[in-house]
Amino acid sequence: MDRLTAADVFVTIAARGSLTGAADALGMSRPMVTRYLAEMENWAGARLLHRTTRRVSLTPAGDETLARCQRVLDVAGEMAVAPAAGEDIPRGLLRIACSQSLAQEVLAPAVAEYLRRCPQVAIDLQIGARAVNLVEERIDLAIRITNDIDPNLIARPFGQCASVVCASPAWVAAHGTPQRAQDLAQHNCLTYSYFGKSLWEFDHAGERIAVPVGGNLSANETHVLLAAALESAGITLQPLYAVASLIAQGRLVPLVPGFEPQALGVHGIYASRRQMSTALRTFIDALAAWFADPVHWSAGLPAPAAARRKK
Repeated sequence: MDRLTAADVFVTIAARGSLTGAADALGMSRPMVTRYLAEMENWAGARLLHRTTRRVSLTPAGDETLARCQRVLDVAGEMAVAPAAGEDIPRGLLRIACSQSLAQEVLAPAVAEYLRRCPQVAIDLQIGARAVNLVEERIDLAIRITNDIDPNLIARPFGQCASVVCASPAWVAAHGTPQRAQDLAQHNCLTYSYFGKSLWEFDHAGERIAVPVGGNLSANETHVLLAAALESAGITLQPLYAVASLIAQGRLVPLVPGFEPQALGVHGIYASRRQMSTALRTFIDALAAWFADPVHWSAGLPAPAAARRKK
């Protein structure tokens, strides 16, 4: 890890009296601050802080290391020079984590457009449903659809993702059409392992309704559930961007009109605002602009009213 940054983190912890205060001051996540501190203690070969539930204080070795870090940072500050011409051009490799559904349906064209404008950038997409550890897996940006963001992480909101309850026409013909969200409890629902496996939440006439659902198939990837729904395996709750064209083609039928599934936030998650590369900064800005256009989310179909209100 960068020893100069580690020194800056340690000095800020000492000044702020807590790891959380240092994270706020530096624009870093709490896990990143903790990791830099651990590296500094490893390099110093000694424990540098006494920690309590509210504050931290320096050990004798910490006092000595603090003085040295301050001298190092003073020297580094004197060496600052103006950036050379062309240094603000986006370049280098970005590692981006994203779910398969979002990457395939929404992110891929956004990435292609960005790479056309910034040809000196390369992007490595890491596809998967699980939440990644940004630091350990060297991920520059994770794109997540969730309403539950870890407060220790830095998140930039990109927008709201609307969802639709739907099934194939053959399923509806064989099993009937649920009229209310509550009726879904009596049907075979295909559930997502990482979100809402037992409860689907809806907004109806200003009221939040939670419906317990279940079925004979669950998966940790929404594309699998979508494929099963197209084969008439049951009812699925899907992002609007994934099913809009299928609904327009008549291959899926939207269900329980007037009961709007809870919209989820779309966020870009990253570890630190400091020393952000030009490539990462411009890519995040490009995604914010891309996701702000509703046509990229719904393939021309209007988003449900609840999602439109939250934009």
